[in-house]
Amino acid sequence: MFNIVSRPPMYDQDAVQPMRDELVAVGFEELLSPEDVDKAINVNDDKTILVMINSVCGCAAGSARPGVSLALQNEKIPDKLYTGFAGQERAAVDRIRQLIGNYPPSSPSVALFKNGILIYFMPRLAIEGNSAETIANELIGVFDEFCTAKGPSISPENFAKVIYAKQCGSKIPLFKG
Repeated sequence: MFNIVSRPPMYDQDAVQPMRDELVAVGFEELLSPEDVDKAINVNDDKTILVMINSVCGCAAGSARPGVSLALQNEKIPDKLYTGFAGQERAAVDRIRQLIGNYPPSSPSVALFKNGILIYFMPRLAIEGNSAETIANELIGVFDEFCTAKGPSISPENFAKVIYAKQCGSKIPLFKG
């Protein structure tokens, strides 16, 4: 589940689990190592790959996760969905950021890749202060332009059952292991 071999996580793992669970519930797979990242993104198969760098930040991630989840209810979505958690699987997130390229580190953030090449990036600056609906609408436009997989990622019935973490990252205890 957790990769704490290279550098320990910054936050208590139990405290951030609900934030992980909400993305997994809508179809994301977690990237736990740099090798996982390379296997997921560095492929040349004409598929679109959405990668969300998850975060404990309540002011941005608190709307990013629901916004991305809502966008995945669209009729066109990316072929594959992956996530890495900033401050948790630190080496994996470092590798994602390397593949994103010339943008400063940003979490949360959302990247769309095709054939290993970044074709869209939504940094924290574009997330913070926006509602989940605004974020979803931006991503739906991107999905409609670049993606061909049939959505939604999960049924509307299951989507209605997803519980979103409402806690603020500043209250999450630091990892002491």
